Amino acid sequence: MTTTAPAAGPVRRLAGALHRRPRLQLSLLLSAPLAWLALAYLGSLTVLFLSAFWTTDSFTSNVVKIWNTDNFTALFTTDVYRQVALRSIGVALAVTVLCVLIAFPIAFYTARIANPKRRPLLVVAILTPLWASYLVKAYAWRLILAHGGLLDWALKPLGLEGPGYGLTATVLVLTYLWLPYMILPIHAGLEQLPAGLLDASADLGARTGRTFRSVVLPMILPSVAAGSVFTFSLSLGDYIAVQIVGGKTQLIGNLIYSNITLDLPLAAALGTVPVVVIVLYLLAVRRTGALSSL
Repeated sequence: MTTTAPAAGPVRRLAGALHRRPRLQLSLLLSAPLAWLALAYLGSLTVLFLSAFWTTDSFTSNVVKIWNTDNFTALFTTDVYRQVALRSIGVALAVTVLCVLIAFPIAFYTARIANPKRRPLLVVAILTPLWASYLVKAYAWRLILAHGGLLDWALKPLGLEGPGYGLTATVLVLTYLWLPYMILPIHAGLEQLPAGLLDASADLGARTGRTFRSVVLPMILPSVAAGSVFTFSLSLGDYIAVQIVGGKTQLIGNLIYSNITLDLPLAAALGTVPVVVIVLYLLAVRRTGALSSL
């Protein structure tokens, strides 16, 4: 007596079809998160850009959906907006440069000099500040930079005093906040640097500076650029630190925050400035191959 196998059900047939088509299986797995990304992120950016072409009733402050370019005209013709935009870009660049200068020696020690058994602990130590609240760290720096605060007390024997609240304080605080995002990519890049290349450079008579310029720097440049994506974009869009330690300093984030309830279309037009700047920055960084290192 012979028995026949039961016919495969629709679920089993579907599983077999997906097993034979791995690309289709991957597409179905990614469809939900990609749809959410398109709806929540790209959709919100689209609404932001469109609302920048609307206007506001001067009496009621209600949004009037009348299409015009007045908000963008104001951005290019008003000196205050141009100065704030350039100042914001300058702050983001200054924070990025400081992060690179501070992060490289730290990352070089953790990746190349420190005992291999202690390197995981050092990486954890670098990550530890990220576990603390943003506001706690910012207000701690407010106490440090206050007139008569800890920094003034430390510099007083040298006849110096701290910068107080202002643009310099904002750059210092943002550098502290985003420094781990620069250390970790550089650490990863230096860790992958073959030790044989450094030995070969020394054997060929190259000094430390020449080895750094010709061997180390070209190989870790993508890691530096990858870290700069975080430090630059996070600094450009920040508006809380400047409110806490910036004094009377205004950045693009402050203008957006102050106009969000009074003039939403103008705030939307201001919001397109960091988006455009970051997109241009990403396109420039992409040429270094850094995006593949993220």
